[in-house]
Amino acid sequence: MTGRLEGKVAIVTGAGARGDGLGNGRATALTFAREGARVLLVDRDEEAVRGTLTMIEGERGEAATFIADVTDSGDCARMVTAAVERWGRLDVLHNNVGIGSRGSVVEETEETWERVQRVNVTSMMLTSKHAIPEMVRTAGGGAIVNISSISALRPRGLTAYSTSKGAVIALTQAMAVDHARDGIRVNCICPGPVFTPMVGGDRMTPEQREARRLASPLRIEGTAMDVAHAALFLASDEARYITGVVLPVDGGVTLMSPERSTA
Repeated sequence: MTGRLEGKVAIVTGAGARGDGLGNGRATALTFAREGARVLLVDRDEEAVRGTLTMIEGERGEAATFIADVTDSGDCARMVTAAVERWGRLDVLHNNVGIGSRGSVVEETEETWERVQRVNVTSMMLTSKHAIPEMVRTAGGGAIVNISSISALRPRGLTAYSTSKGAVIALTQAMAVDHARDGIRVNCICPGPVFTPMVGGDRMTPEQREARRLASPLRIEGTAMDVAHAALFLASDEARYITGVVLPVDGGVTLMSPERSTA
């Protein structure tokens, strides 16, 4: 542990995960805490997020849970208030919440389309809307890290999902320009086919998992910790001259054929 976030306060949304597994949100929260941050763990699922809290406290890190629906503006405002009231400042917002969908515009229902956009994009607008003024007031600036996807860079038939993740990139870059003078850096990570509890479990065969591993030029399996380490860098002062960046964390998958796989 090097203390790269020592003295900072971070909010991580989607900080829960299934069982003892490491999803992107849990891995990032754990990594932030290991590096000295005090972390507000936000999720809709109390059991899932309490698992993350237990892991952090087991390593003598400092964190607290907050149950919220980040598509609700009131919950987002209360989330920010909770962090500031508890620790006196806010330095980092990590927007990790997202859901998937499959199907073309012909196949997709309007209800699912609108839900995907709200969960994947509007949630990030709402959390940022409430977090940015408090970052400026309490810390003189800060860092926001949004999670997009390589599906925004290389669509493969997940139309509503790809559209929402493309919007996350546009939102990231717009906020980077809008709030640079406030001392706010805003960057975006595009994970590739990393293995997490959300994509694994009973829904993926060993053959499918191996196909995902072989999809990248590096021929190694990505994990949630790969995403977490990228988020740590972008959230830290080491990235003080970096804003509006779209960073694929994909083992080079976006360099390969865009052909849709069966995995």
